[in-house]
Amino acid sequence: MKTRIIVAAALAAVTAGCAHGMAGSAGAAPADSVTAVLHDAAGQEGARATATQVADGVRIDLTASAVAPGTHGLHIHAVGRCEAPDYATAGPHWNPTKRQHGKDNPQGMHMGDLPNLTVGDDGHGTVSFTIPGASLRSGATPLLDADGAAIVIHSGPDDYVTDPSGNSGGRKLCGVFG
Repeated sequence: MKTRIIVAAALAAVTAGCAHGMAGSAGAAPADSVTAVLHDAAGQEGARATATQVADGVRIDLTASAVAPGTHGLHIHAVGRCEAPDYATAGPHWNPTKRQHGKDNPQGMHMGDLPNLTVGDDGHGTVSFTIPGASLRSGATPLLDADGAAIVIHSGPDDYVTDPSGNSGGRKLCGVFG
């Protein structure tokens, strides 16, 4: 009887291992990622963003589907709360390294500073960017710390230098990663 239980347990372990190996592509574990749905103050969805852990940091992929045409500042904010109308609850830019704002600032940049989002006349636009040295959930610079994180689209373009937010105007759309 003892032999049958051991054989059954071994067979179950092998079967579970095979099923787990099939979950990812070519036997690799699936990537750790979270999504944020960005809404305007009226509650209308305007964009979606995904944050994915990659080997050299966190990759942000955003697709806008209903955003005002033009160039908009795009930032990750330190708190995972998006209360309309001004989204002040999202807090400041995510800045675990205590830097100044902007890629062109000699004392910059915040980890939450992303490239501008350019939106066409049809309300659509995309941006992808990897935040070097960041992590989603662990280490010295976790994006998803105790109070989470949000992603915000601003009304105007980021000038990439003016602290604290690149003169990018008001917060127009906001979404919480989770």
